[in-house]
Amino acid sequence: MRKRNDWWRSIVLGLFLVFMIVPLIATLIFSVSIRWDRSVWPEGYTLQWWLEVTSHPAFMMTLQNSFTASFATMFGLLVLVTPTAYWMKLKVPQGKPIIELISSFSFGVPGVVLALALIRFYSRVPLPIINHPAILVAACMVLSLPFMYRPVLNALEAIDFRVLTEAAQSLGANSWVILAEVIVPNIMSGIISGCLLVFSTVFAEFTLTNLLVGTRFKTFPLYLVEFTRFDGRQASALAVVSFVVAWVTSLLIIWVTSRGGRETTHIVGR
Repeated sequence: MRKRNDWWRSIVLGLFLVFMIVPLIATLIFSVSIRWDRSVWPEGYTLQWWLEVTSHPAFMMTLQNSFTASFATMFGLLVLVTPTAYWMKLKVPQGKPIIELISSFSFGVPGVVLALALIRFYSRVPLPIINHPAILVAACMVLSLPFMYRPVLNALEAIDFRVLTEAAQSLGANSWVILAEVIVPNIMSGIISGCLLVFSTVFAEFTLTNLLVGTRFKTFPLYLVEFTRFDGRQASALAVVSFVVAWVTSLLIIWVTSRGGRETTHIVGR
């Protein structure tokens, strides 16, 4: 029975990998093909489309803007969600349904409605935030809030945070020291998962960016969509770049955060 389960598990995993990898390979082949619409295989290969799309001045600018928006949103949610979730679980556990309702707000509100609501609200507020990247970061924080909140909350529920808090308090640690040096290292896996989900969500966000800032703060998805209107091969090259950037950045986040978590754990253990 166990061998049969392993056999089925291997088949399902293999089909999933094929489902995920084949479209990427096809996109990569199309981005280096001279022409691929009259036969099963491309009629030739070239790097012309890659050179054209990456040599454009807007390429690095949009890539930098996407990184800025993604990391700003990720850092903002990290600072906002982690202390809030810990304080809620420790002090006000009965407030969990309310916070979960707020965090799930983005699932029930389309991006178009959210963007228009933000524009209508902040147009009456005396703050220079309309058409500014700050409103994009704020909107992305609302959109990706559940992707940070749920992993952090699950990581908190997996540890005995009350015992850890009481032990640290008995040693004279204040609340911020407890959070930074005791709780955070023990929920690092949830924080990493949340950061990855937030980064991937914001990096590929198109609707909010197009409606809130448009070409004033052009991001990589806007740049990609522009090429889909006149050349699919250059758009395919940008799609591959987007995947590679997200993949490499995710690996870097995992490496940096896990290394920092090990060092902090070692300090706490001493």
